[in-house]
Amino acid sequence: MFKGSFVALITPFKNGKVNYESLEKLVEFHIANGTQGIVPMGTTGESATVSHEEHKEIVRFVTSKVNKRVKVIAGSGSNSTSEAIELAAEAKKAGADAHLSITPYYNKPTQDGLILHFTEIAKAVDLPMVVYNVPGRTGVNMLPATVAKLAKIRNIVALKEAAGSVKQVMEVLELTGPDFTVLSGEDFINYPILAVGGKGFISVTANIVPKRLADCWNLWEKGDVEGAKKMHYSLLPLHRNLFIETNPIPVKTAAFLMGLIDSLEFRLPLCEMSPDNLAKLKDTLKAQELIK
Repeated sequence: MFKGSFVALITPFKNGKVNYESLEKLVEFHIANGTQGIVPMGTTGESATVSHEEHKEIVRFVTSKVNKRVKVIAGSGSNSTSEAIELAAEAKKAGADAHLSITPYYNKPTQDGLILHFTEIAKAVDLPMVVYNVPGRTGVNMLPATVAKLAKIRNIVALKEAAGSVKQVMEVLELTGPDFTVLSGEDFINYPILAVGGKGFISVTANIVPKRLADCWNLWEKGDVEGAKKMHYSLLPLHRNLFIETNPIPVKTAAFLMGLIDSLEFRLPLCEMSPDNLAKLKDTLKAQELIK
C-alpha cells in the first residue's frame, strides 16, 4: 500500500502562527520533486508544541492541497489513547490515506500496553495505520513480537521503524511476512533497510533534497542496487549534520537557509542552533551545493 520516499514534513511558523503560505509552497515543492508521500504532523512537524486545533487544521490543509496527487499519512500520535483516537478520526475526516501513530511517550507502556493502545485506535478508526517506533524519543521500544501481533489487525498495515537496528527490522519482517510494510524512520539506515526488505522511508532529509531521496528509491525499485547505494552514500553528510542538534532544528534551519521557507521560528522549548553547529551545517550545505 505504501512504498517510496515520504517526507516527514516540517511546519513553518511566522509571528508565532502556522505559516500556511509557506506550507503550501512546501507541498508543491515535494510533489514537483518526486516525493511519493507527505507526512504532516509527525515529530519533525513539531506536533508536540502545536495545539490540537492547529494539528487538525494542518492535516486538513495539507491533505486538501495534495488533493490525492501523492499519498498523505497524517500524524496522529499521542501518549493518551483517547487523544490518539481523536486525531486519527480527524485524519480520516480530512481525507488522509493513512495515519501515523507513535508509541506513547513518557508513560512508557509495557508491550501489552502497546498492543492494547494500538488495538483500541484501530478498532475506533477504520483508516490504514502506520505504527511508529522511535525509542530514542519515547522511552519505549516496540519489540518485533509486538509488531507481529499488531500486524494481524486488518488496518494496521505498516511500521515506521526508527530504533536504529537493522537486526530488529529483519526480525519484524521475519515475523510479519510479505503483506506488512516496513518503512525506515532513520535516514542513516535507509539503504540497509531497503536491502533487508523495507519498502521505503519516511525521511527528515527529504525536506531539503526530496528529489535525491525519491531517486534513491526509484533506483532501488527498478533494480539498480549500485545506483541506489551510491545515492544513499552521497546523502550521508546531510543525514549526519541534520541531526547534530534535536530534530527538526537543523533541517528547518537548512530549509530557511535554502529559501524553502521564508521565516525561521520554533516553538519553545525548541530554539535556534548554536553558532558552532550552525557553522557546521552551513559548511555541509555548501559542500552539497545547496547554498552558496
